[in-house]
Amino acid sequence: MAKKKEDKKDIQGKISKSGEAPKTSAGRKPSDKPTASGEVKGPMGVGDTTRNAGEKSETPLGKTSSGNSDASKGTATVKTSETASATPKLPKPKKALPQTGTPDGVSGDTAPSKKKAATKKKPAAKSPTKKTSKPGKFQEPLTDEPVPHVAAPATNVTASPDEDPGKSKRPSREPVAGKKKASPARSKKEDKEIKDQTQEEDRRPAKKMSRQKSVPGISAEEKMKLPNTSPSDDLKRTAKETAEGIKEKLSPDEQTKRDLEQMAKDYVPSAESIKDTAQKIADRFIPDPAKAKEMVEGIIPDKDTIDSVTEKAKKTIEDLASGKTEEQKSSAEKPVEATLLSDFDIHLFKEGKHYHLYNKLGSHVMDYMGTEGVYFAVWAPNAEQVSVIGDFNNWDRGANIMASRWDHSGIWEVFIPGAKKGSLYKYFIKSNNGYEAEKGDPFAFMWETPPNTASVVWDLENTWKDKTWLKNRKKKEQQPQPMSVYELHLGSWKRVPEDNFRSLTYLELAQQLPEYLKEMGFTHVEFMPVMEHPFFGSWGYQITGYFAPSSRFGTPQEFMQLIDSLHQADIGVILDWVPSHFPSDLHGLHYFDGTYLYEHADPRKGFHPDWQSYIFNYGRSEVRSFLISNALFWLDKFHADGLRVDAVASMLYLDYSRKEGEWEPNEFGGRENLEAISFLKEFNEAVYKEFPDAVTIAEESTAWPMVSKPTYLGGLGFGMKWMMGWMHDTLKYFSEDPIHRRYHQNTITFSSNYAFTENFMLPLSHDEVVYGKHSILNKMPGDQWNKFANLRTLYAYMYAHPGTKLLFMGAEFGQPSEWNHDGSLEWHLTNEDPHRKIQETLKELNKLYKKEPALYEKAFSHEGFEWVDIMDAENSIISFMRKAKKPEDNILVVCNFTPVPRENYRIGIEQAGSWKEIFNSDEERFGGSNVKNSEEIGTQDIPAHRQENSLSLTLPPMAVIYLKRT
Repeated sequence: MAKKKEDKKDIQGKISKSGEAPKTSAGRKPSDKPTASGEVKGPMGVGDTTRNAGEKSETPLGKTSSGNSDASKGTATVKTSETASATPKLPKPKKALPQTGTPDGVSGDTAPSKKKAATKKKPAAKSPTKKTSKPGKFQEPLTDEPVPHVAAPATNVTASPDEDPGKSKRPSREPVAGKKKASPARSKKEDKEIKDQTQEEDRRPAKKMSRQKSVPGISAEEKMKLPNTSPSDDLKRTAKETAEGIKEKLSPDEQTKRDLEQMAKDYVPSAESIKDTAQKIADRFIPDPAKAKEMVEGIIPDKDTIDSVTEKAKKTIEDLASGKTEEQKSSAEKPVEATLLSDFDIHLFKEGKHYHLYNKLGSHVMDYMGTEGVYFAVWAPNAEQVSVIGDFNNWDRGANIMASRWDHSGIWEVFIPGAKKGSLYKYFIKSNNGYEAEKGDPFAFMWETPPNTASVVWDLENTWKDKTWLKNRKKKEQQPQPMSVYELHLGSWKRVPEDNFRSLTYLELAQQLPEYLKEMGFTHVEFMPVMEHPFFGSWGYQITGYFAPSSRFGTPQEFMQLIDSLHQADIGVILDWVPSHFPSDLHGLHYFDGTYLYEHADPRKGFHPDWQSYIFNYGRSEVRSFLISNALFWLDKFHADGLRVDAVASMLYLDYSRKEGEWEPNEFGGRENLEAISFLKEFNEAVYKEFPDAVTIAEESTAWPMVSKPTYLGGLGFGMKWMMGWMHDTLKYFSEDPIHRRYHQNTITFSSNYAFTENFMLPLSHDEVVYGKHSILNKMPGDQWNKFANLRTLYAYMYAHPGTKLLFMGAEFGQPSEWNHDGSLEWHLTNEDPHRKIQETLKELNKLYKKEPALYEKAFSHEGFEWVDIMDAENSIISFMRKAKKPEDNILVVCNFTPVPRENYRIGIEQAGSWKEIFNSDEERFGGSNVKNSEEIGTQDIPAHRQENSLSLTLPPMAVIYLKRT
């Protein structure tokens, strides 16, 4: 009966995918009893056979098997590489046979000699319930010798390649239905010897199975006798010959010889060698010639492709041998392959968690493929086309078209060799809705000086010299520190009359400002927004260039030098930061890619009616990444020590400055902007995670709770909050005529009710000296003497009140006129006695503030403050104690808010002792009437203010005095 080839799919179909043994036929399970020896499932590739349905053949042990549907008796299980992982684990043999690596499905029945040698025998009667002659404990072929790599012909003999088949023959055993009977060809004694020898072999380590050299056209017996080899020897031999030929031509040194040989082995086999070797492998492992040819054609490229790769490898080797390197192509040929963005960057960007976008987006000078140029990247997800236009391409919109990234991030990028540091550029954006605009770069490090609107290619390279400052800042991170801030507008602090009344540059400020602040005793300076803004009259609060210091005053590096010089003078730098809104300028963020990209599309959320500006979409992940990256940018690249966040109240409330019907409630029906709240928390968490020694300060004018409390407690996470209520109440009280202040005692004392609910900063800011509100000096009532006396009293009360301090420029010398951003401070007034003495008052207050722990150690705790007397409204006098960690450092503060001196004014004191006046705002050197107390004041046993002891003091007119224990 002619053999019928069994299809590979049929073989795979016999492998159980459920972990059970293969079924013998439909609806019938294999016997649970031990299987015949011909059914043994050995290691992959050992003794595997492919049989035809209905064919009878000899197993390696000479046992007759049938190829019918009863797979449990007549068909050896075949494990293919495709199903190896799904095949159920078999019971472990007593001694595992090593795997040979032979592909499954290879049968020894294909050799013609096997058919001749096979002895046909009548199959035993089928009975799935009968036990076979193979003991159940055996799970491997019963052979005394190592199992051959290729199954031998069915000659009742199993021989290893080193042995003579004729010397190792064994009589076959044929099972008889219903009986266990030894083969008639051998005696019981021989059976016992075979059994003992088999058990001995089980105890020995398995011998390593060998692989045979691939030689087509010979029988299986002849293959078994061939020496061991590997199918890859032909490839190796070809590679070696190629290497030797290259060696003869190039004659490199010994090291290069070794490199060349290795590279030749890896890269340089010829197309014919590869194809021939693959064909031989296929012929050996795939019986069907048609399938073998199909496999070769599927995995081997065509001859031209292989030759091309081979020639390229040969050329590379030749270049290496001759010391040449491949000349890099110009980046102009592949302009869009340059990128600074990784897949992880894109992931973080989409999630709103990329806090360092300034290192990725915008313009960056770089070297790409050996060419100097500039890499540009911009986010414009709704653009149909984006191109870079600039002075390097004559502003040609079609010269440098950007490529949109494949990852749906909406980012466009391009590398332009012609661009360089200092090049002017914009993005020409054509939206998918037909809108076209030329936009500045949101991430540009520098812009043209307004009114010009182009971005400028720039870098941020700088040599810093503030290492000591940063080190000390880190050390003081967890310690209470005095903080006296000087708020300053760069463009109007000083001007140069000799040069068209221009503003000072960053470098000129670096020469003058640190010295002045150090002389005055301020610990920090707060710059009103330095980010690029088109309209100077906005004071910097309408920003278009969020990542660029204004070019009105110099380059980014020159601004860095200003900050560096301040740090070297032990002056901290706080920057005003504006994440609340941005202007509608065409070259800015508004309607950036033809859609409301950075702002809300709904004007009830996206438009600010007071400032006619647009509000950021805090719920959009990419916008959050933009804003938080910008905050960290100034702390990172410019070494800023803190950020004061502008207009926080406008962010927190959906109905801020809106009438009924002009705002939309949140999902819970409230007026809180949940997206903005979430953003502010994330911003603070990011800042304090990366810069724990920096500070964030909120300008928040409402009673929103826990602004300066940690986010894990439910707060917004700011470090401090402006105490706007104190500012308004205090200025209102001091604007009253002293004779009427008796009726407003609650106004000046009300702040103590909430002074410790937040970490407050007491501000007398720029907002209070503009738009007809008058200067701080001119808010004071009375004649000149009374005005200056009130001003001194105000400052002394402010420095004694719990909280940190902020004072706008010009107020330190009592400038009488309002602030004018187009002008300069009236520095000539410091030559006049009253103004100069106000300066002296501030110097002394700053000196005491930094020296006396009671004034700052417990600034945010009720433990640092205690009222002595709040009830003397008739005389407009208040008194309180500022407490330090050490009781001997406590300071007694007494304020007389009328121009009437008070003699023998009694103040209750807890403990007896001596006190000394350490500050008196009425001293002559400050411009006062010089009413003082004696150098040392002792307590008396006279009860006052619920205390057993008291001091008898002289209170100067319109003045504040500080006293301390001696």
